[in-house]
Amino acid sequence: MPSSDPTATAFHPPGPGRELVVTDAPTPADIAVISDALDRFNTEHTGVADRRRLAVLVRDPGTGQVVGGLTGRTSLGLFFLDLFHLPPRLRGGGLGAEVLRQAENEARARGCRTAVLYTITFQAPGFYEKQGWRRLGEVPCDPPGSSRVFMTKELAAPSGEPVRPR
Repeated sequence: MPSSDPTATAFHPPGPGRELVVTDAPTPADIAVISDALDRFNTEHTGVADRRRLAVLVRDPGTGQVVGGLTGRTSLGLFFLDLFHLPPRLRGGGLGAEVLRQAENEARARGCRTAVLYTITFQAPGFYEKQGWRRLGEVPCDPPGSSRVFMTKELAAPSGEPVRPR
């Protein structure tokens, strides 16, 4: 049956010049090819070239080694929180809230209006809710009874003034 989408293209199986590879070990260079091409596409269509990584690292004061923290990225007015972990001994004393606050402040300084993340029901949705994040929705995952929880937070400037990118 033909597609009703006039922009759809037919799938062409691998052939000369292309090969499909399924892997659980892409190289950083492999990932960069895809990420950089998508970034160029977005820039061409929006005129905005603002994609940047964002991390707040927690280091052991004795060794200087990273023991936890947060990683993410900012792009097109959004802060994507990708990973956040603190070892159990560093939880419960406000450090997590401070790490998150610093990341949100940096995102605001970069002009982000909204933040997004996902966590799992057995991880930290309650922590994020205490920090002003709200649930967008949930998708069931394993183990049975668990869900991925998608969350967001508006990053309006604390004074109520418009966010100014830097």
